[in-house]
Amino acid sequence: MQPLTEIAPAIQIDSYLGAGAPRTLADDVLDGLTRPFKELAPKHFYDPRGCQLFDAICELPEYYPTRTERAILSAEADAIVEQTAAAELIELGSGSATKTRVLLDAMERADRLRRYVPFDVSEPVVRATARALVDEYPGLGVHGVVGDFERHLGGIPASVTDEPRLVAFLGGTIGNFPPGARRGFLRRIGGLLGPDDHLLLGTDLVKAPGRLVAAYDDAAGVTAEFNRNLLNVLNRELDADFDLACFAHVALYDARQEWVEMRLRARWGCTVRIGALGLQVPFAPGEEVRTEISAKFTRERVERDLAAAGLELRAWLTDPEDLFALSLAAPATR
Repeated sequence: MQPLTEIAPAIQIDSYLGAGAPRTLADDVLDGLTRPFKELAPKHFYDPRGCQLFDAICELPEYYPTRTERAILSAEADAIVEQTAAAELIELGSGSATKTRVLLDAMERADRLRRYVPFDVSEPVVRATARALVDEYPGLGVHGVVGDFERHLGGIPASVTDEPRLVAFLGGTIGNFPPGARRGFLRRIGGLLGPDDHLLLGTDLVKAPGRLVAAYDDAAGVTAEFNRNLLNVLNRELDADFDLACFAHVALYDARQEWVEMRLRARWGCTVRIGALGLQVPFAPGEEVRTEISAKFTRERVERDLAAAGLELRAWLTDPEDLFALSLAAPATR
């Protein structure tokens, strides 16, 4: 489909999720809830309430990834800009661009800041971010893309200059992909890069299971509310009748796969009607639906995944405790 486009001074927004766009939520739910082990895709967490809850999660004491990644960016942003010479920043899953401002500030200090391309599933967030940034950074152009980055990477606009671009995929979101899909997605990102462009990839690192699980099961219960809010999305968008009180939040660490899983566990037996799909979904007492995996990485695993995507590691940036890493990668040279 052709995007819906809004053009204003210094701002352009292309939406691939307007009227007539494929309804991936319905397809994903039909596929995921009719499997022997039920699953829901984590990309559907982020309705307006989900975005608010995730922002709250990022400020929790147990949730170290956001503040650790921000600290690495603060320490290394100038060096990243110097190494990449990037004049344009593309961010996948941009959200409100809180951490991104560290990179934008460094690009502005280096007199390299030309354009920012935020890519996010939430149109209100992209619009608000675009308006805020053109006010904060005089002369900055913002070309927002509203879409699902698993389907709409082709909507990322071509460069407006012949200067290098930096694609940022932060927050450890790459860990939400199973290994095969992860490498496939990295290959698609690699296809966006010219010979002088770079990818900046955020990855959470393998560490003690107790610390990992606590980051996804905080004492205040914010992550539990975030997880159950996915059922609110289904109730509203697909005319479902999930009783949120029936489902308990579960976080566990799979040591073999080296990832954290979030699940929703039925406290008692129930049958859920999903009106938009004409579907009745039974849940036995204790039955679980997986809502997210969050893979944890080592440097070696990141290098292997990048190599499989035709990319090579140019810099490995981490914090003193080795909690989180930023990897700077570029198309492999032959």
